[in-house]
Amino acid sequence: AQPKTKKTLGKTGVKNVVVVEGVRIPFLQSGTSYADLMPHDLARAALQGLLTRTSVPRDVVDYIVYGTVIQEVKTSNVAREAALGAGFSDKTPAHTVTMACISSNQAMTTGVGMIAAGQCDVVVAGGVELMSDVPIRHSRKMRKTMLTLNRAKTLGQKLSLISKIRPDYFTPELPAVAEFSTSETMGHSADRLAAAFGVSRLEQDEYALRSHSLAKKAQDEGLLQDVVPFKVPGKDTVTKDNGIRPSSLEQMGKLKPAFVKPYGTVTAANSSFLTDGASAMLIMSEEKALAMGYKPKAYLRDFVYVSQDPKDQLLLGPTYATPKVLEKAGLTLGDIDVFEFHEAFAGQILANLKAMDSDWFAQNYMGRKSKVGAPPLDKFNTWGGSLSLGHPFGATGCRLVITAAHRLKKEGGQYGLVAACAAGGQ
Repeated sequence: AQPKTKKTLGKTGVKNVVVVEGVRIPFLQSGTSYADLMPHDLARAALQGLLTRTSVPRDVVDYIVYGTVIQEVKTSNVAREAALGAGFSDKTPAHTVTMACISSNQAMTTGVGMIAAGQCDVVVAGGVELMSDVPIRHSRKMRKTMLTLNRAKTLGQKLSLISKIRPDYFTPELPAVAEFSTSETMGHSADRLAAAFGVSRLEQDEYALRSHSLAKKAQDEGLLQDVVPFKVPGKDTVTKDNGIRPSSLEQMGKLKPAFVKPYGTVTAANSSFLTDGASAMLIMSEEKALAMGYKPKAYLRDFVYVSQDPKDQLLLGPTYATPKVLEKAGLTLGDIDVFEFHEAFAGQILANLKAMDSDWFAQNYMGRKSKVGAPPLDKFNTWGGSLSLGHPFGATGCRLVITAAHRLKKEGGQYGLVAACAAGGQ
């Protein structure tokens, strides 16, 4: 085989930005070992894991950015609380971003922008999600009553307000994994998407089984080097992801549809599960990394964000983003050695692969002359994905990037492409 051209994607006059290291605590099914913790505890553990692995002096870090989706009310800027808890300098600013399932992608690209603009040389980016404990609110009527009660001065006013409370005031408000603009849950949308692209239940189950089998193999072979152990206070040390469960097509076939009943094809087995976890990544200018004696794992070269109609194209972000980012970088799909796509649902992945491989879709929906092509499966999520490893909403982006970097090194590849869909049709 001809050796690949060693075309560099460096830009004149812009600093090279590199990944020095990326880690994550084990991703666990919600309601298991992390159930009694708070999000900043998980984020702190990931940050401490990064410090331990890199020995980077804490005061060298110029800035910290974290992504999260369902925010704990007490720690709304979870980046700052986690950084202080992990022993970073109180002089290091930190902020938190939210962009659904691509929150830590946004954290990383924010860091890339800061370094490229000359604002910083060393940024820590990461993400965290704790689905074991989510904010459950009183109803709007009850909140209003309580706030008014707070302002009431006399006993008479207080008793008058209390007397107006009705049983329905006590109905709690739960956070929903649903689109605010359409009120549709993501699972329902995934089911419609799979139907629109003719993706069968069997195809989805087969893809989910592939994800779990590849994740198990990667875990057994020690390939998931980004995982750092976490001593859970009052419990044991957690060392590995606990959602990897290769089943059989027969077992998976017995499950009922989870969202569109009774004829839907999306089930608990071919969807990502609710997950607790956190990730952290050390990003530097190449110059700074080399001056400090680090050997970079990868260059972060280009990125693009897209958004579509959240009703009918909620989960098609990768299809729209891939040709754009390839064009920006001057590459074709065939140049890419490693693909890491976020697996929200098996049906969503398969629908995206079909859309990417369709000239008709490219011409009618994307305004392009021809399709970009579907990534070959032998280069695609070969160490498992969100269906098996888990998907803590705010933390997955960093996992995708560091996995792509590790796979490039192991496989001797040059270019990796990471993509993810997110709520809001992004």
